[in-house]
Amino acid sequence: MAPVPSTSRNAYLEFNREQWSVLRDAVPLPLSQGELERLRGINEDISLSEVEAVYLPLSRLLNLYVHANQRRSQVVEEFLGERPEDGPYIISVAGSVAVGKSTTARLLQALLQRWPEHPKVELITTDGFLYPLKELKEKQLLSKKGFPQSYDGKMLLDFLKDVKSGKSEVHAPIYSHLEYDRLTDRHHAIRKPDILILEGLNVLQTAHDYPEAGNRLFVSDFVDFSIYVDAKYDLLKRWYIDRFDKFRQGAFTDPNSYFHHYSKLTEGEARKTASKIWDEINGPNLKANIQPTRSRANLILSKGDDHKVNRVWLRR
Repeated sequence: MAPVPSTSRNAYLEFNREQWSVLRDAVPLPLSQGELERLRGINEDISLSEVEAVYLPLSRLLNLYVHANQRRSQVVEEFLGERPEDGPYIISVAGSVAVGKSTTARLLQALLQRWPEHPKVELITTDGFLYPLKELKEKQLLSKKGFPQSYDGKMLLDFLKDVKSGKSEVHAPIYSHLEYDRLTDRHHAIRKPDILILEGLNVLQTAHDYPEAGNRLFVSDFVDFSIYVDAKYDLLKRWYIDRFDKFRQGAFTDPNSYFHHYSKLTEGEARKTASKIWDEINGPNLKANIQPTRSRANLILSKGDDHKVNRVWLRR
């Protein structure tokens, strides 16, 4: 992890891996090795010991936060004499491409839904709120996919408003990595979950990044707890290149894949191509739009060489 800026450092409590792991406080491990295999992402060799040391303490912390929020709702109900429409507790997971935020989000969903206080936990990625591929091409934004201007910010904010207001059913768009596009014939129905996990590059960005939204609201206005998954720049680039090469040998071999042409590259050509994509798109986006949002997070998970979390920063 690059150092937390000195202006923000005093806002966080810092834990090394050992200090953080003891905060599990005997919470039992509810996942099997088989379940973990299904949850982890490409190029991430996450172990059950990693889940025990890092994610169980985090699930315990989040359970305490959710419980406190539920008590707050009871106070409001007693004061008003009626129960207000409650939306879900929203947790956001941000970070760079290839840092493992999707695996973090899936692990949290699997762990949190095993707590009896909130068995219904939904997970949504902001990829679905990217403009359709055709529109990105028309706007000449294809090379900026993942940058703030490539998202339909108004659509994302409207979705969060509806979810947080407690609507009985809200639809979220679904993104296909195979087609590299938003699906037009399918959606994800959100029906009043206890917790909603929102994962994506842009979940800590502000309304300033989405001027078309036409108001001063931004994503974090709807988020109750935010997580940033972090690693050093050179590690992120290496992980991206490694992941790209694995996709070349796997997902890209599907003839229906938007990136099928990459499957014909040699390993050397693939790594050179991935390095170029990182240097021209993902790296600049990280530096300009993603990493500057890190200090807004309630909690930062810092990863080392082996994808293991070695440091945790918790906002005071």
